[in-house]
Amino acid sequence: MRFNVRGENIEVTPALREYAEKKIAKLERYFTESPNANVHVNLKVYQDKKTKVEVTIPLPNLVLRAEEVNTDMYAGIDLITDKLERQIRKHKTKINRKSREIGRKELFVTNGNVSKEDSIETDNDIEIVRMKRFDLKPMDSEEAVLQMNLLGHSFYVYTDAETNSTNIVYRRKDGRYGLIETV
Repeated sequence: MRFNVRGENIEVTPALREYAEKKIAKLERYFTESPNANVHVNLKVYQDKKTKVEVTIPLPNLVLRAEEVNTDMYAGIDLITDKLERQIRKHKTKINRKSREIGRKELFVTNGNVSKEDSIETDNDIEIVRMKRFDLKPMDSEEAVLQMNLLGHSFYVYTDAETNSTNIVYRRKDGRYGLIETV
């Protein structure tokens, strides 16, 4: 893994860089061979002394991504590593099974450094408990945001009146709104 550690409103010290690289490099034990990936680590400090750690690891057919807000940068890096490990364990069985079905080499370790309880997880963890159908009404993004707020949801799917394509508006963690346009 090649690391790209950068800071926003913070100078990345050699000790901080080394700590982040050391912790995230431990994830390599989950892979059959060391992945040829560029690991992007983004460290931010806000005015209220909160820190945010974002890690993105693009892999073939999978992108591992996690972010954590904490008052201590080092604790945030520890929590990010835990989140990424959970993601890897969650996807390990499913991805290895699909790889075997189509005859590709497995991406994750099947045995070895991973504990027994980690390999017990199956695809049964994902269960759809409710299904809804609705008509997409043509509207603009502002009306979609109003509808979303009226319903008390965190996202809303609609048909854009101008482009006639399906779009999604959503409420971001910072309280503002985002728009996803389909192509």
